Amino acid sequence: MSRGEAYIVGAVRSPVGRRGGALAGIHPADLGAHALRALLERVDVDPEAVDDVIFGCLDAVGPQAGDLARTAWLAAGLPESVPGVTVDRQCGSSQQAVHFAAQAVLSGTAGLVVAGGVQNMSQIPLAYAAHRAAAPLGLTDGPFHGSAGWRARYGDAPVDQFHGAELIARQWDIGRPEMERWALRSHRRAVRAIDAGYFDREIAPLGDHAVDEGPRRDTGLEKMAALPPLVEGGRLTAAVSSQLSDASCAVLLASEEAVRDHRLTPRARVHHLSARGEDPIRMLTAPIPATAHALARAGMTLEDIDLVEINEAFAPVVLAWLAETGCDPDKVNVNGGAIALGHPLGATGARLLTTLLHELERTGARYGLQTMCEGGGQANVTIIERL
Repeated sequence: MSRGEAYIVGAVRSPVGRRGGALAGIHPADLGAHALRALLERVDVDPEAVDDVIFGCLDAVGPQAGDLARTAWLAAGLPESVPGVTVDRQCGSSQQAVHFAAQAVLSGTAGLVVAGGVQNMSQIPLAYAAHRAAAPLGLTDGPFHGSAGWRARYGDAPVDQFHGAELIARQWDIGRPEMERWALRSHRRAVRAIDAGYFDREIAPLGDHAVDEGPRRDTGLEKMAALPPLVEGGRLTAAVSSQLSDASCAVLLASEEAVRDHRLTPRARVHHLSARGEDPIRMLTAPIPATAHALARAGMTLEDIDLVEINEAFAPVVLAWLAETGCDPDKVNVNGGAIALGHPLGATGARLLTTLLHELERTGARYGLQTMCEGGGQANVTIIERL
């Protein structure tokens, strides 16, 4: 029996705000609601027909707690009959939300599912839930080293993305100049895309804010070289790391039956989705085996892929992936990545998919691949085909 299809019929995002920038004061539920309203304004479908809302978000404390997917949907003024669920696969949370939505559609248990994500890093700092929020409860153990099973397997090795990125830089012998050249490329490509209007169709302006705040027009290699390392004796600096950001994104997936019944226009179909894991201490290398796994399962090679979006959590993540896969850099992050555009954790996965879809449409290309490193040494891979 042949499977059905999971179609992408809409995808929209907020502009990405810098930490402490234009979106900093917006409640995460309202930030998520903005993307949801914009999505349903652009896709002519009755919101009552949506079967579920699946949002990614991590550090789910304070204003990001309490099942943010549901709260954002209701804050958007949308029907109470539609449920929502919030998922946490670390930095890949909203990419996983898309996977869950597509799987629901492909299984025949849902016809229309909204997937996306939201994160306000200005209000809830990175790793707040794992560390700072435990103190008032008298808890001292983090999520790792307090576990006897974890310590028996991994000892006291640091479980930290900065440590992981440093390990990658050393293992692949990626020096600061190479990382800084990639970072500069990211900023220049993002600025070019903004100036050319490439992001205009995918962004739903929020008040007066319609442009991503992260890209730096005045940066250069000399400025980057003057920055101190993040860790004493290390290779990483702020210049080659993703920016802390605020944003939301929403994507509507539909079954063949829903497309027909609601007279929707498919823009792409989900060709493949999968996730794989790797070393949780090195943490950020999982996109390498995950890409190989996905291509093998899909019966494809990177020669078949026209555009790639791989999250620029840190420059060495992308550079190691390029070295291992042999992919042509000219089709990777063609409009810049998270070093320039920012990494609003729970929203980034859906943001990458939204940007990938719009760039496939703009250029007339066919296949796009998206992947990203995630906490715990994981990676999702999504391959879409433009229709």
